[in-house]
Amino acid sequence: MVKALAFDLGASSGRAVVGQFDAGKLTIIDTHRFPNEPVHVLQHMHWDILRLLHEIKQGLIQTRLQGHADIESMGIDTWGVDFGLLNAQGELLGNPYHYRDGHTSNIMEQVFQQIPQAEVFQRTGIQFISFNTIYQLAALQSSASLLLGQAETLLLIPELLRYFLTGKRLSEWTIASTTQLCNPITRNWDMDLLQKLDIPTRLFQSPVSPGTLAGTLLPAIGSEVGLPSLQVVAVAEHDTASAVVAVPATSSDFAYLSSGTWSLLGTEITSPILSEQALQANVTNEGGINQTIRLLKNVTGLWLLQECRRIWKNEGLRFTFADEEKLTVDAPAFRSFINPDHSMFMSPAHMPHQIQMYCQQTGQPVPQTEGEIIRCILGSLALRYRYVLELIENLVQKRFSGLHVVGGGSQNTLLCQYTANALGRTVWAGPVEATAIGNLLVQYIALGHLVNLQQARSLVQQSFPIHSYKPLEVAQWESAYTRFCQVM
Repeated sequence: MVKALAFDLGASSGRAVVGQFDAGKLTIIDTHRFPNEPVHVLQHMHWDILRLLHEIKQGLIQTRLQGHADIESMGIDTWGVDFGLLNAQGELLGNPYHYRDGHTSNIMEQVFQQIPQAEVFQRTGIQFISFNTIYQLAALQSSASLLLGQAETLLLIPELLRYFLTGKRLSEWTIASTTQLCNPITRNWDMDLLQKLDIPTRLFQSPVSPGTLAGTLLPAIGSEVGLPSLQVVAVAEHDTASAVVAVPATSSDFAYLSSGTWSLLGTEITSPILSEQALQANVTNEGGINQTIRLLKNVTGLWLLQECRRIWKNEGLRFTFADEEKLTVDAPAFRSFINPDHSMFMSPAHMPHQIQMYCQQTGQPVPQTEGEIIRCILGSLALRYRYVLELIENLVQKRFSGLHVVGGGSQNTLLCQYTANALGRTVWAGPVEATAIGNLLVQYIALGHLVNLQQARSLVQQSFPIHSYKPLEVAQWESAYTRFCQVM
């Protein structure tokens, strides 16, 4: 039996997951879970990066105590774009900003005054989102922050946590590609772009490929957690890149939806698409494993529902998943829709009120009950997925037979069924733990226990349940899609 350890950190929680690979099957076990909550300081939101390091150490200790001291390696994946800055002595300068912090407001427009938007896309192939690393760095420049003058190295969140563990500063390609500062053809930082924006080029190191061996635990940490000389692998450190590794596709032509707080919908291609059509569609060409490109589009995902749950909980309303499903099924269908990607849903104080406001402003019936609001969210997400899938298909000139849904959102049976209905195609849901599984698979490939990506995906098919959803009520959903496009 071959064991490895994946640390999978999302925007709200993290966990340590042991993978056990034996006799052609992979099993996974959680050994530690922990919250990942932003810290509000004055007017800003930050990540509690040292707390995350502490929790990773606790995860290592718990893994050993639960009988897995024989793990061969570990890897870390997280969300993209956010970063820490180190000085020449290797010390962290300040707390990393949270991507939902407001310090990048209006910065995108300032950047386009220096470099035209079309040129930024041509150079990077990345979707325009206000919190991309490029705009966070431009915001520091605009505010005359002293950090950039003092900084020697920029490390994105998984790279920073890995550096704390190993002492080695190493940039990894899949996470670097999310910054909108890399060239997808050269697979390196675009130094001309950095210079035009007056961002110090010394901050950036040439990215290594996912699966690179990145050193071992520092002796002091190895001693602290009881796992001396543990090998650390630079996996596909962007969580979506790891999730795509674990898509149980049987051919190279497939469409996927990594469903969680964010929804990432796209396909895997061999070279970036940087056309005017791609620019207008605002898609992204992010790095994947084996020099592939993840052509995809970010869609605001279950963040909408998560925020509603948070508000309702604060108001004294608590629903189980079964409660939510009954409330949703009992609510009238196709009454109101929202564009999940509208800026008003980015970080509102009261998500249910914001959804009601959108429906009112677009001349639709205003959802009143919790069930009506949930139905509005799930129906709108499903229809938005159809819109984005068709955008992707137009760009690659292919039609996909169905959609692989992986990640936590694949457990939402209503959303999966609604998505199949909206697409008029089969949805294959699972594995739920795709990100952690992909993290583990890259480690197994790096250590020679798996031969290639195809063998890794076959292992997923053999090891984890995949649920199929066939489309229902296609005519009604086709009519709903027409109305959705009118209010989007």
